[in-house]
Amino acid sequence: MLRIPDVPTQDLLIREKLTSAEWHKHLNHSPSFLVNCATQALALSGRFEQQGLPTVTEWLPIFNNVTIRLGSPLIHAAIKKAMHLLAYRFILAQSMNSALKYCQRHKNYLYSFDRLGEAALTTIDAARYYQDYLDAIEQLSQQSSGAHLMSNPNISIKLSALYPRYEPNHYHRAITSLTQQLLTLANKAQQAQITLTIDAEESERLMMSLAIFSNVFNHPDLKDYEGFGLAVQAYQKRSIAVIHWLSALAQHRHKIIPIRLVKGAYWDYEIKQAQQQGLVDYPVFTEKMMTDCSYLACAQLILSQPKVFYPQFATHNAHTIAAIYSLGKNHTNYEFQRLYGMGEQLYDEIMTVKRWPVPCRIYAPVGSYKDLLPYLVRRLLENGANTSFICLLENPDTPIDDAIADPISKLKSQPSPFKTKLIRPPKLFGKKRQNSHGLNLNDLDVINTIQMQLKAIAKTQLTAAPLINGQYYSGLNKTILNPADSNDTVGLVTYSNSLSITAALNHASEACFQWQKVPIKEKVKHLLKAAKLFEKYRIELVSICIREGGRTLVDAINEVREAVDFCHYYAQIATEKLSHPIILPGPTGERNSLAQTGRGIFICISPWNFPIAIFIGQITAALIAGNTVIAKPTQLTSLTAMKCINILHEAGIPVSVLHFLPGPGRSIGEQLLTDQRIAGVAFTGSSETAQKINQQLAKHHQKIIPLIAETGGQNVMIVDSSALPEQVTRDVITSAFNSAGQRCSALRVLFLQENIADTLIALLIGAMKTLTLGNPLAFQTDIGPVITSQAYLQLSDHIKSIQTQATLLYQVPVSDQLTKGHFFGPCLVEITSLKQLEKEVFGPVLHLIRYHPKQLNQVIADINATGYGLTLGIHSRIESFIDQIKQQTHIGNIYINRNMIGAVVGVQPFGGMGLSGTGPKAGGPHYLDRFAIEKTLSVNTSAIGGNIDLFIQK
Repeated sequence: MLRIPDVPTQDLLIREKLTSAEWHKHLNHSPSFLVNCATQALALSGRFEQQGLPTVTEWLPIFNNVTIRLGSPLIHAAIKKAMHLLAYRFILAQSMNSALKYCQRHKNYLYSFDRLGEAALTTIDAARYYQDYLDAIEQLSQQSSGAHLMSNPNISIKLSALYPRYEPNHYHRAITSLTQQLLTLANKAQQAQITLTIDAEESERLMMSLAIFSNVFNHPDLKDYEGFGLAVQAYQKRSIAVIHWLSALAQHRHKIIPIRLVKGAYWDYEIKQAQQQGLVDYPVFTEKMMTDCSYLACAQLILSQPKVFYPQFATHNAHTIAAIYSLGKNHTNYEFQRLYGMGEQLYDEIMTVKRWPVPCRIYAPVGSYKDLLPYLVRRLLENGANTSFICLLENPDTPIDDAIADPISKLKSQPSPFKTKLIRPPKLFGKKRQNSHGLNLNDLDVINTIQMQLKAIAKTQLTAAPLINGQYYSGLNKTILNPADSNDTVGLVTYSNSLSITAALNHASEACFQWQKVPIKEKVKHLLKAAKLFEKYRIELVSICIREGGRTLVDAINEVREAVDFCHYYAQIATEKLSHPIILPGPTGERNSLAQTGRGIFICISPWNFPIAIFIGQITAALIAGNTVIAKPTQLTSLTAMKCINILHEAGIPVSVLHFLPGPGRSIGEQLLTDQRIAGVAFTGSSETAQKINQQLAKHHQKIIPLIAETGGQNVMIVDSSALPEQVTRDVITSAFNSAGQRCSALRVLFLQENIADTLIALLIGAMKTLTLGNPLAFQTDIGPVITSQAYLQLSDHIKSIQTQATLLYQVPVSDQLTKGHFFGPCLVEITSLKQLEKEVFGPVLHLIRYHPKQLNQVIADINATGYGLTLGIHSRIESFIDQIKQQTHIGNIYINRNMIGAVVGVQPFGGMGLSGTGPKAGGPHYLDRFAIEKTLSVNTSAIGGNIDLFIQK
């Protein structure tokens, strides 16, 4: 609410949150009088708001209704004031001057100041955060006492705030820039006689942070400075190893390292990332007791090396504090730390009542509440979790012994082997199918190994040719060049001619009956073996996909994973739905069943933008359903398709069942689609081509030939003023420009509520300026080439023509070094109406439209009027806003508060409606049904003289 600029949206959010919560359940559950009063007020406010809703006004007396309306503005004003107070409950001050005045009045604590710099999206953000840190150090220099360094203030630094692409794929640039900035800040801190700590962030950034820390720590300018430290997260499984590494570093330089030991604040993010990336295991502990034990083990290790570390233990857990106090009896030089706004009673007891001779430092955020939200959410999640000490302590139903239980004793009491509640990422989908194996692209060793492997095969010359019944056919040859580098000849493709097409039809027709008789169990084995082979040949597939299709390294790796997922998923669905007939109910003396079998010959026509995933998805679905397949890939990525066909044959798919016809779509399609023996077509591509295929099938066949079509879309995202600008920016950049915008699901049109349009435009342009265009083989490349020179010219013509009625807000410049490829800089174009776009613009062009909240109905009408219905994004915190768009738009795939691309097989089945496809959705539970026909069998079991079932019943 604090970030929403317009009052109507603020009020709508307040109403929804007040009326959706059951505040009465929280009454009198806190020892705090103020908390209970606030809860009572929220409960009463919720009743006011709920009674004001249209659904219940019919039974309210008119007088009460008037009273409610008069009271609503007061309630909303009070809520807004309360939110400001809540924000500043966890923030020390808005400015460093105010913060320092507070510290002067509360000298019983030490302080570590956090300027609330979150991850920078733009270089402007990063420069602002950097200046904030410099200013803070300058102001703190006036507060240092000149006594022991550790008694002076501390400044906490988030590296992600200083560089907008603090990511493993921008490793070298990030390391160089951050090392220089951090060295300057550390020098300033040294001169100011204060300490400086690098805050811990996501585990994917750990190795980068250690490299930067080492660079700065070892710099000769800081050879006598012992105030340069960092935070270590105990919930990371690498925490002990990190402490050992830091110990060796400190001993090498004969310096002490201040080390802040925390438990960690990104747990849910780490879990989700590991699952999505298909990692072998989680980088963090999955149970809180494990983290608690790890914290104690780390603490013991740190305390055992007093000549190496100055320990700083950040915790609100009474047992942890007591354990450290016991462990540190022989260690006189350490401190505790707590978050501002939390743990006051616990530490007041320690410092004031018990008078422990251990200082405590408050981690104190300083800045505007607008910068507070990510920090505040992490704090509330971390300390408000059901298993946290604070939550247990505040719950009157929790016995004190449970709240202060020893985690080590608790762990020892668990059965062996210990089972966590969270299953490992490979088993994400349970026993029915395995998650595809991912590569840990946060690991620099993995990245370097991949780059060396790709370099070793970068100049390999490949070939593709018609492959019919295991035999290659000759024909016209076409040289394939790398769309990123015209000097790189990828290989040679032999085009299919009438002879090879006829042979494919003949052999596919002859094999139909025998393939249908093969048990599902055997077909499943072939698909599961294919999945293993795709992972075995991953690097070869990635290399071809990049060089021929212009896919980036990350995209190509994800392509292989998706192909593996298709194999696993369709094997699972076939086992469940196709392996046995369904027994149907009926009268006694009769047996009725329903079975599914293949239709016959299926033509699978796939696009160039997903040359592995979609190609394999179509083929495996058709094969497992019992069809023979003639695979016709786009001519632009035939080399990639050839490798996939070879893998499927190696997996056991009979050569008589799967045939391959590379070449121009028009000439091959005319012969294939008119042949009377074909039984179905699976197509992914443009709407225009799908219409032509549909017309040809209707014209040349008396029987109705099923067409499974997945086509493009005028994909839209609608953003209101309640959305989080940083999240919107990240999701828009990913949705619009990943794969150079060459995805059928890519974002084409962004609707921004006018109240936030200028702010978001500035963020989007700033984020676009950080994008890297280049050779897709390089790991740091964000955007590769468009597929052909023709595609480049079409995009250029569109930008030129639309500028007569639109405004080009920004286009990413293309380096002169990229002239040998088809590189088109991503564009942000502001238009006034969706009607200005006559068709889908297939590339990295994002069109932006401002709208007023009262125009939402018209926005929805305009979206529906395009006739497309593939993907739609919604960014909002208002449920009624989301519900209205969901219910009134005709879209196949809707994504809320996330990006719009990268649908996962079996998790987000993909396919559109209207001009965007026929359904059923690929990677969904109904997809195989369309590849099969149904047969019912009805047997009169009593025909031989009687109904034996009736006679033997008891």
